[in-house]
This record gives sequence, C-alpha cells and structure tokens, in this order.
Amino acid sequence: MTITHLVTHSGGFHADELLSTVILMRLFPQAEIVRSRAPEWIAPAEGRIVYDVGRAYDPAAGIFDHHQRPGPLRQDGQPYSSFGLIWARFGHDYLRAAGIPEGHIDALHQSFDQGFVLPVDLMDNGAMEPSVAGPLAGLTLPVLLESLKPAFDDRSPEADDRAFLDALPVARAFVESAIRARAAKLRAEALVMSAIDEAGTSAILELPMGMPFRSAVEKAGADHLLFVVHPRDDDWALTTIRKGSDTFESRADLPAGWAGLADAALEAASGVNGAKFCHSARFIAVAQTRAAILRMAELAVAEARKDA
Repeated sequence: MTITHLVTHSGGFHADELLSTVILMRLFPQAEIVRSRAPEWIAPAEGRIVYDVGRAYDPAAGIFDHHQRPGPLRQDGQPYSSFGLIWARFGHDYLRAAGIPEGHIDALHQSFDQGFVLPVDLMDNGAMEPSVAGPLAGLTLPVLLESLKPAFDDRSPEADDRAFLDALPVARAFVESAIRARAAKLRAEALVMSAIDEAGTSAILELPMGMPFRSAVEKAGADHLLFVVHPRDDDWALTTIRKGSDTFESRADLPAGWAGLADAALEAASGVNGAKFCHSARFIAVAQTRAAILRMAELAVAEARKDA
C-alpha cells in the first residue's frame, strides 16, 4: 500500500509525534504531513497513517494513538506514547532503510527503544517526572524539542505548523545521531571482543583505533582488564576503564606521579622515553610510539596491583 498522508494533530506539538514524524518521513518521504483534528482526517483511511490522535490503536488500520483509556502498554506494563507505537511497528523498517546490517537490526531496535524511545514515552504519559534529571531537567530531549514551539502570544494561524516543520530537522538530527552511535557501538563490539581474546590474561587491551569498548569488556566478563591502548592520529593513547556507565570512577587510575605532567617532565617521572602527556585526572596518557605507550601501560598495571 502506498502511503500518501501522515496525519497527526494540529496545535502545539510534543516530542512524541515530532519524533514519530521523523521515523515515518524516512520511510514515506513522498507522503504529505497533515496536522488536523478534523474527524475526516483523523479516521483510518487508505494510504494514511494517523498518530497521536484518533483515540485508537490499530496497527492494521494505520492508527497509532495512546490517549484513549485504557491506553496501549508494553509487555512490562509501561505506557506507550505515539513514538513508542510507531517505533514498535516501523522501527525495523527504519533501520533497514538507514542501511543497518540485518544481523544488527534486532539488537539496535531494542537498544534504541530502551535508551531513547522509552524515556520519551514515559515523560509524555506523565509516568516519569522531568525532575528525575535534577538540575538537567530543563535540558532533556523532550523539553528541548518542545521549547521550539511558538511563543504563547504568537497567534498567527500558521505559527504552530511552521514551528512543527522547523523542529523536524532538529528532531531528525537527534534520532539519526543516536542510531549512528548505537550502530557504531555494535560494530566496535566485534572488534573489541576479538581484541579481548587476543589479550588473553593480560590487564592491557590493545585496540586498532579509538572506539567504544567498555560495554564489550563488561559483556565479555573481562574483569582482569585495567587499561586500554590504541593509536591516535600520530601518537598512542593509554586510557582507563570506567567501572560503569553511571560513574567516572575507573577500575584503576594512572600513577599519581604522572598527573598533569608532559614531555620531559613526564619522561623523567615515568622513565619512559616518548611519554608526552598525562591528564591531571589520571584517566588518559599519551606517548609518541606503541612501544612507549605499552611500557607506560605495564608500569600503570604494576602500580595499580601494588596499591590493590
């Protein structure tokens, strides 16, 4: 069936229908966006997808609203917004259209759903208060997207529609960047897993380039790893491994005597020719050559084990 119209409600917009539109426009770029509450538009019809309006949820009929009671729920009982409903139905197709390898689609669909879609669903339904973000409450994605609505006293007839269309590229940029990052993370995971196998029992993980590695290290159960080394442009980097996604605490810090030093001072403190820099927070160091960075890594491991 050819989709000719994407229909959502008129008036002020929220993040859920805005983000839903991003997904649908990728799949149906020739479809016309209609923002209306007119009964003749918000009812299911041939060639039409209706979302965040219509008081019904019927994927077969092409209608995806969540405002009716009872509203549609996930298997775990958490509520959907229109974004979650659209992602559940069209997310796999969106990822294929974005060129994601078939073998990664299920994992990426789930990751994006839990980390990006679900928070929008919860906030839209009032199931999660913005205040859970603390001082950053005003900087969550739903709040930022909704800040693109026109001012309350801009009563021009086209103000809401114009703001909605202007906000679409912003919303699209967030969706696409989040998908790209998650896709890259999956590609990196295979490389990191191979490097972990090659490292064996060593506490040092050598990677072919800088890439996300912590989640793969955790997935592999590689608790013995303390530091990561990899080439970086014209030099080499040595980095720590954070204990988790919600902390900056590392499994082991670089030696305290290196903190904030550079060049000759760091060479003298470490005893490694080619040592170039160590951050004052002791989570990254840089050296000129692979041999130099591996020596620094060995020294850092020895220091960490001595302090353990």
